[in-house]
Amino acid sequence: MTVRQALSRAVEILTSAGIETPYLEAELLLRHTLKQDRVDFYLQLDSELSPEQDDEFQGYVQRRLNNEPTAYITGHREFYGLDFIVNRDVLIPRPESELLVDKTLEIARSRNLASIADIGTGCGAIAISLAVNLPKTEIYATDISPAALKMAHYNCRRHKVADRVNLLEGDLLGPLQVPVDIIIANLPYVREPELAGVNSNGFEPVMALDGGVDGLEKVRQLCVQAGDKLHPGGYLLMEIGQGQGEEVSALLSGLYPSGKVELTPDLSGIKRVVKMQLRF
Repeated sequence: MTVRQALSRAVEILTSAGIETPYLEAELLLRHTLKQDRVDFYLQLDSELSPEQDDEFQGYVQRRLNNEPTAYITGHREFYGLDFIVNRDVLIPRPESELLVDKTLEIARSRNLASIADIGTGCGAIAISLAVNLPKTEIYATDISPAALKMAHYNCRRHKVADRVNLLEGDLLGPLQVPVDIIIANLPYVREPELAGVNSNGFEPVMALDGGVDGLEKVRQLCVQAGDKLHPGGYLLMEIGQGQGEEVSALLSGLYPSGKVELTPDLSGIKRVVKMQLRF
């Protein structure tokens, strides 16, 4: 069987199973089997798969049919143009979180800010994306999970930013010992009643998704803590879920009456990032 035929067969199987992006996922699984980048893969579509390669590929497809995310099968996920190693100790980075990176880079570059803290860093995708794009900025990255920090450390070394991303173990802003110019966070914001649907595959760490009854338990805690860990004129940016924008904005306005609060929608029109700037 050729690579092309194996790809076509897998696309049909994944399509029949209701997988949303069957071609992309089949390609990723087959490239993982062959250990090829995208260019080599498409140059060799008519080459033959060995029986061992075919068996391995079919095993990966079956795992996907069992609802295991492709990122966990391959151990890789692309985010902000970079490749990150992931496993079941960390949440798989989502494309919508790139908006948080965009907004942070916009602020940091316009004001030449020197320090950023990424709270709940997971695999380190956001912190590392910022470090790669802001070579003169000091980055702090906290997480309550030692296993997640181990993965973040691996990714920091992989992207050669381990000397500028300071990994700190602890809950929210607890381990951060110095004030910073920007605090960013993609905290758990899924409401408990919706948790089963969001994590229907059962593979992702619940702790990284569960935001409590209304999804804002950790968000509230961070909002309260942020004022003491920001420099005057500093910024707090958070990714939030659908329908949470107005409540989080009201919370921040109540805690910091002189602060300036803004909401930024994602490409789907969902108010995805909340930004607050403290008064100088």
